[in-house]
Amino acid sequence: MRSDTDRAARLRDLMATEGDAVGENTRGFNAGRYESTARLDDYEALKAEARSIKEDAVERLPALIDRVTERVEANGGTVYLADDAADANRYIREVVADRDADRVAKSKSMTSEEIEVNEALEADGVDVVETDLGEWVLQLADEAPSHIVAPAIHKSREAVAELFAERFDPDDPPETAEELTAFARERLGELIEGADVGMTGANFIAADSGTLLLVTSEGNARKTVTATDTHVAVAGVEKVVPTVEEFAPFVELIGRSGTGQDVTSYISTLTPPVGSPVPTFDTGDAGDEPPLADGSAQDRSFHLVLIDNGRMAMREDDELRETLYCIRCSACSNACGNFQSVGGHAFGGETYSGGIATGWEAGIEGLDVAAEFNDLCTGCSRCVPACPVGIDIPWINTVVRDRVNRGTVSAGQTDWLFETLVPDEEPAGLDLGTRFVGNYSTFAKWGSRTAPVANRLANARPVRTVLERVTGIDRRRELPAFASESLVDWFETRGGAAVPAGAATREAVVYPDTATNYSDVERGKATIRALEALGIHVRVPDLPGSGRPPLSQGMVETARAAAADLSDGIEPHLDAGRDVVVIEPSDLAMFRREYGRLLDEDAHERLADASYEVMEYVFGLLENEAEPDRLRSPGPGDHPGVAYHPHCQARTVGVGEYATAVMERLGYDVRTSDTECCGMAGSFGYKTDYYELSMDVGEPIRDDFEGTERVVVASGTSCDEQIGALLDASPQHPVELVAPPK
Repeated sequence: MRSDTDRAARLRDLMATEGDAVGENTRGFNAGRYESTARLDDYEALKAEARSIKEDAVERLPALIDRVTERVEANGGTVYLADDAADANRYIREVVADRDADRVAKSKSMTSEEIEVNEALEADGVDVVETDLGEWVLQLADEAPSHIVAPAIHKSREAVAELFAERFDPDDPPETAEELTAFARERLGELIEGADVGMTGANFIAADSGTLLLVTSEGNARKTVTATDTHVAVAGVEKVVPTVEEFAPFVELIGRSGTGQDVTSYISTLTPPVGSPVPTFDTGDAGDEPPLADGSAQDRSFHLVLIDNGRMAMREDDELRETLYCIRCSACSNACGNFQSVGGHAFGGETYSGGIATGWEAGIEGLDVAAEFNDLCTGCSRCVPACPVGIDIPWINTVVRDRVNRGTVSAGQTDWLFETLVPDEEPAGLDLGTRFVGNYSTFAKWGSRTAPVANRLANARPVRTVLERVTGIDRRRELPAFASESLVDWFETRGGAAVPAGAATREAVVYPDTATNYSDVERGKATIRALEALGIHVRVPDLPGSGRPPLSQGMVETARAAAADLSDGIEPHLDAGRDVVVIEPSDLAMFRREYGRLLDEDAHERLADASYEVMEYVFGLLENEAEPDRLRSPGPGDHPGVAYHPHCQARTVGVGEYATAVMERLGYDVRTSDTECCGMAGSFGYKTDYYELSMDVGEPIRDDFEGTERVVVASGTSCDEQIGALLDASPQHPVELVAPPK
């Protein structure tokens, strides 16, 4: 495994050399996805249909494999079910050898990358040519893909021009995109003409007919199939779906999700062996007109190589199974702030890249490979609504992180300090940095009780040096100050609710999350003032942390125990019909999303249905005839302009826009950041390995808001800290802006 120092250096290098190109392209794809999917009549229904098809297909996979084998063989082809990469390559090498082939032309296929078939064939002396432009560029450069759909996304036009000039030394070196494309088309056309075997992947395979769906941007799959008399299709077993009709939703979704195109340039449905005659590219004798083709379609042969390579075991794994629903669209990569900065050469394994890569690499290569990049998923969850089949990618990453943690602990190591102070659910020997962050709620409680001494010590240089060495918390980050009086204690000291229950329109529990209760108490007080101004009877009970910190570290059992404790503590309030108002968006996301994995279904649904983000709750009150003039509007001398950054998880659970709506209703002019994630992502931005990456991810916000005269507003603790560092400002929570003065 790569050391921490090597990892940080590798990330810095990639940000410097590839980050700009990757960032520009992925953000462009992401923006295109929003525009393209907005033109669909019912995007969410289409996604649900696609997911349902994949769920059903994976459930019935053994029977579908039998069915597609029967149909392909009835069509005149051959099916080979390969156990692993070595088995698949052995079969493909035999096919190529039987054909006495000197050259294989390939269209783009991640599965062929996975099994490293190029290397296997080249060891036999076979010339393998990638016909996808991006793959061919990387083949010439001897580099690995950095993106599932756009493999050379990290290459600038200038770099490609330099590569072509170096490799081919043309008389008139191509420079523009059009010239480079034309040059590649001519070269690849000649290479395809001389190929003996064509190899493709398959986006989907219909079990009822043996039909392949091939989606490409350049039409190269069609060329590799029709220009040769032997077609080898390589696909994972999960690519099989029941019928051709079920291709339809995926055709609508795959291009939109990956590159923002309404329809990918070339959509081919083939039922091989294809029916066209095999072409001949011989020129014939001088003056003769050579036939387009010689012979008939009967001369063609077809081999479908279906590959297991860990997939059937993944199918039996309740946590990794969803990975098999993946349609390889790359939307999770394009939506990810970290990927936008470093690309797949860091955020990826042996073959696959982006958020979904953890599931693929853990299932195919093993936990050791997934562990190399798993921490780059911060759980921000922006990939979840982007995924066209609704895979819970952050959960897969969390589960794999938990397994990595448990696989690296030393049974003989006892962490006596942690075992005494924070008796969590994790085994002894867990990495101390992981355990420290995972038990942040406990340390925050002690920090508040011992403030201001704890605050002085926490920011003392010698303490920060030790903290960085032991826990990996970067000394360049300013740590949040602990409040000497928690929100719960303040509320009790002031005498509890200011609005009697009998005079209130509703009753609400303000959830005292760890950050609000022990550090950012002022936003908690502002929440109470705002709700009471709108006639709400407020309670602030002493409740445990949500489990977000341990979950972020892959400490799943500790998070599960925290969820159970919180559910038990809040149950009496739910029994009494009280609303639960949540200030920290990441905690609301826990209640609405992750608790579905940590609690039984009834407990999760009950809490999720009763919980509201604070600005969502205020919006609902205003919509139901609460008086807006009871809240704060821009007054004389106030600047009405607001620069607002919604929290990433607030966007995912659909509450990010309520703050904008409330502020605009009160007369503020709101400018909202388009940046999906600020880059802090809870503990991620504090870690020495990732500090520079975190700041790089946040750069677009600095570009948006630096120098603004607007009031800077952010809805999450992480966003507040990150934007404060980026802009040298002190952002407010939206509720602090609209709450009545003290």
